[in-house]
Amino acid sequence: MIDQQPLRGVRVLDLTRVLAGPFCTMNLADLGADVIKIEVPGRGDDSRSFAPTMPSGDSGYFYSVNRGKRSVTLDLRIEEGAKVFLELVAKSDVVVENFSPGTMDRFKVGYAQLKAANPKIILCSISGFGQTGPMTSAPAYDIVAQALGGTMSITGNPGGEPVRCGVSVGDLSAALYGVIAILSALRVRDRDGVGNHVDIAMLDCQVAMLEDALARYSVSGKIPGRLGTRHPSITPFQQFRAADDYFVMGAGNEAIWLRFCDAIAAPELKDDPRFLTNADRTANHAVLEAILARIFATRPRDHWLRLLGDASVPCAPIANLEEVTRDTHLAARNMILHAEHPEFDGLIVPGSPLKSAGDTDIPSTRSPRLGESTDEVLTSVLGYDNLRLSELRKRSIM
Repeated sequence: MIDQQPLRGVRVLDLTRVLAGPFCTMNLADLGADVIKIEVPGRGDDSRSFAPTMPSGDSGYFYSVNRGKRSVTLDLRIEEGAKVFLELVAKSDVVVENFSPGTMDRFKVGYAQLKAANPKIILCSISGFGQTGPMTSAPAYDIVAQALGGTMSITGNPGGEPVRCGVSVGDLSAALYGVIAILSALRVRDRDGVGNHVDIAMLDCQVAMLEDALARYSVSGKIPGRLGTRHPSITPFQQFRAADDYFVMGAGNEAIWLRFCDAIAAPELKDDPRFLTNADRTANHAVLEAILARIFATRPRDHWLRLLGDASVPCAPIANLEEVTRDTHLAARNMILHAEHPEFDGLIVPGSPLKSAGDTDIPSTRSPRLGESTDEVLTSVLGYDNLRLSELRKRSIM
């Protein structure tokens, strides 16, 4: 879809910072939207100072979620800055923000003001707990959403401590639901001619992603707990340790289970009454795990992966990040990219998974310097002349 640029012609004003909002708007930019990142003069997005820091002093963190955007500095805390922003709103399609609820209203650029400037504007608000409800004003980070939304209670080893997911799924899931909501609101606007205020809560998104955990609880009456890498209802479906390293495999149906048993030279398991069906194997998972652990401990990981792969049993090594960057399949899919940076060519960033079949295009990998497009945007979009730009700059509005 990158090559088709489906959002070409859509202008997005990006008031977001750090992760959930920027990741949302980066995906919109990947799809062709003109994303204008509005930042505080002299400081910008907080993540511009986050590690890792490149030799140039720029943040690799910032670069990883702000590619393909333009940066404009504008101080919304100053009344004149808010007025300039509303002028941009009048010529835009979408505004995305991840301030604490109520902040936009304090800046006098809340949805009512945006709608007055542009009746068809779409405002996407991403926050910890949403724009309504008793917790709306409570502070939230990714780990808070993971904890309160139940994710951490089912992540970790049996009997062990709760574990935060290794990536910020609280932020990232909210970002992706934000993209879905914005695309849906654009469709409604094109169909019905109306704007919308989209309300995305990190906590809501965590609950939405609990998949079958709620069903298991409501059907069985038992509170799901931590299972390590094991699947709650499919067995075997987890990590194992070979003689030298870890790998994963999954027998998602009976045909795969039978092939699996033959591949590891343990055909007797197929006729064992404890393991005849998936339900049997799951009920007796501890016994089966112990048997398989003894078998796998006898040979190196690559031996088992070769046998399982030849038998069409889903399996994989547990790749570290260096191995991910060297994966030839990911390289062929343009998922391992080197960011375009004027002074450092060593920053590796993910490509975009939003592809059409056969698509070979890659997204822009350059992130903007703070305020580098301020004059360009205010001149081309609002028609400001040099005198007007100079006045705004003297007053520290931009």
